[in-house]
Amino acid sequence: MNKDSKIYVAGHRGLVGSAIVRNLKSKGYTNIIGRTHSELDLTDQQAVRKFFEEEKPEYVFLAAAHVGGINANNKTPADFIYINMEIQNNVIKAAHDFKVKKLLFLGSSCIYPKMCPQPIKEEYLLSGYLEPTNEGYALAKISGLKMCQFFKRQYGDNFISCMPTNLYGSNDNYDLETSHVMPALIRKFHEAKINNKSEVEIWGTGKPLREFLYVDDMADGCVFLMENYDGEQHVNIGTGKEVTIGELAQMIKEVVGFKGELKFNTSKPDGTPRKLLDVSKLEGLGWKYKMELKEGISTSYEWYLKNNSLN
Repeated sequence: MNKDSKIYVAGHRGLVGSAIVRNLKSKGYTNIIGRTHSELDLTDQQAVRKFFEEEKPEYVFLAAAHVGGINANNKTPADFIYINMEIQNNVIKAAHDFKVKKLLFLGSSCIYPKMCPQPIKEEYLLSGYLEPTNEGYALAKISGLKMCQFFKRQYGDNFISCMPTNLYGSNDNYDLETSHVMPALIRKFHEAKINNKSEVEIWGTGKPLREFLYVDDMADGCVFLMENYDGEQHVNIGTGKEVTIGELAQMIKEVVGFKGELKFNTSKPDGTPRKLLDVSKLEGLGWKYKMELKEGISTSYEWYLKNNSLN
């Protein structure tokens, strides 16, 4: 990419897309475009084609997606598979038809089998059954990844994919019905603190192991891949480090300053028991994360305090 190349970031106001825009600007890229959902509905094929025909982006970061936590995935699996497949089908096909120079598709580590060997290598994809609680979303993302591979294989399109681990940071979703575990816990502990509650409920046993990557590190990894990688194989983006949900909750409790107790509700699902990415492929290309977890939680909590009305 040249500094004045026309770069379209699909989903530029979300957690992932906004971080990619920040990273591109920090590196001196000046011609970045985005569209809000009201300006461009990515599930509308004709609207997407019209946008690509008129704007002619040279590079595309496909970060737009219908996302949510375990609760939302459980309740609305049809929405997760249908909406995500519509978005990625429309954007990838338009990128092909209108001769985009390069596209990066962002997936999720939930695409890997539930009982995957750990840490998870890229080649473990489709080697076992998926986690039932997010199967709809995972199948959509697998389809997007494969679509990029097949367009590259059949037509020579420079379409690549990356699979980030669990992300958190600025512009995260703090709605308790649809959020992921990190923002949900930050909000729960903050509300418990200001309401002088004696305990905070944590879903499940607290024993599942998870890996967390600060979203600005993820964005840096995405831009690195766009600048340096052209392979057909998707690439994991993560830290290669993990904590239990219980340890995470304790860490957030300390950052927020909540003095009460943790109550684990074991009637709620745990999800996948362990999910740690093998990031040796990306590290071998020359990239590594920077933000450690405790510092990232503090930075995220500061953002939350500045951007919510419950203080």
